[in-house]
Amino acid sequence: MDPASGPEPIAFASTSGAAAHVFAPELADAVLVDGEDGHHLQRVRRIRVGERVTASDGFGRWRPYEVSKSDRGSLVLRVAGPLSREPSLTPGLAVAFALSKGTKPEHVVSDLTTLGVDRILPFRSARSVVRWEGDRARSATARLRRVAREAAMQCRRSWLPQVDEPVGVAGLATAGTVVVGDPAAPTPAAVPLPVGGEWLVVVGAEGGLDAAELADLTSRPGATTMAVGPHVLRTETAAVALAAVFAAQRTAA
Repeated sequence: MDPASGPEPIAFASTSGAAAHVFAPELADAVLVDGEDGHHLQRVRRIRVGERVTASDGFGRWRPYEVSKSDRGSLVLRVAGPLSREPSLTPGLAVAFALSKGTKPEHVVSDLTTLGVDRILPFRSARSVVRWEGDRARSATARLRRVAREAAMQCRRSWLPQVDEPVGVAGLATAGTVVVGDPAAPTPAAVPLPVGGEWLVVVGAEGGLDAAELADLTSRPGATTMAVGPHVLRTETAAVALAAVFAAQRTAA
């Protein structure tokens, strides 16, 4: 994916407060959203005339819109603000994962997308039970790309991740450093030890904590806050991600 050039202001679409986020091939003054996206927004999400929606080209550029017309399974968006550009995150981040059964790869791709991963690489491991080859590999990859697109809409992400077709380990390409997950390897740099000997990781419901709850928690001795990327995460994703950060710091007593 090559980023589009332009002098647009830098901002995350996730901070706009829009009711929904969608991808469009062109960020014109008027955008028709139909097909699967139109059905989802108009019939499932029930987005109404007058509501604000952001639209992105998938390469970092996005724009606020207002719904001007709602029909069965489609919406017409009218521009409500200037183009902005979501910054790319550095260093780049690619994640390769071995194929597994059922819908697990879809869940992995969805969560990696919401965490802001740039490149997602399913691969065939020697111990993988699943073997995607030929037409099956192409159709499965197409499905994973749809999952990534849906997840990017959910988390208001303006950069669509690259989802590669599955390869063997030897085919995993990178332009940087390879990091292999190994439970026997040293843990990363430790986070500060908790007050009272316990970390209490709190993740609010969709929409976050209210002001009183946040004030209560952050006023306690040693309290801190932590974000996992700039995008809007599902509650279960945020909980798993934060738990993983802290679990990596723990040792056997």
